[in-house]
Amino acid sequence: MEEPPAIDKNLLAQVRAGTESAWQDLVKQLSPQVFGIVRNQIRATSDHDDIAQEAFTKIFLKLDQFAGKQPFRHWVSRLTINTCYDWLRKRKARPLVSYSELDEKEAEILEKTLAGDQLEQKESIASMRALLDRLISSLKPREQIVIRLLDLEEKSVQDVAELTGWGASKIKVTAMRARKKLRNLLHKLETDH
Repeated sequence: MEEPPAIDKNLLAQVRAGTESAWQDLVKQLSPQVFGIVRNQIRATSDHDDIAQEAFTKIFLKLDQFAGKQPFRHWVSRLTINTCYDWLRKRKARPLVSYSELDEKEAEILEKTLAGDQLEQKESIASMRALLDRLISSLKPREQIVIRLLDLEEKSVQDVAELTGWGASKIKVTAMRARKKLRNLLHKLETDH
């Protein structure tokens, strides 16, 4: 995947000076990145705009704190991921998942997967992704972020540490606990039906 172009330092200087058109240009350049992160971390699509708006507000308010020790887009990613994490923590409600709550397609996908059967391509991938999202959503906020970054986006522990500001051992322990919870949940779903 091609890296997006770096943000021009002159543009950042103009934003810091209060030029509204520069801020609009910056938002336009960062929107694909910010919305991409929000979409990957938060499954409730109705909340995407609000979370992205909150991330942009943080970027604007904290712009003077950007020291340039890392690429600007990396700094934006970290702020956006932490905004998603904060939103998940505020939300608090994490739905429990039981076999009886699965829709027909999710139950069929689960049964075929547990039996080791082959799944049909397009439709099953989307259904499996929806079931996986539902299972991940039952985890604690930090666990959701770590699992999505490590296992779904296939980022390294070091990448996750840089994006979140959390220590590598904390990430590894969080991932281990989250995977164990997911295995236990799958086992429970398997025995419930």
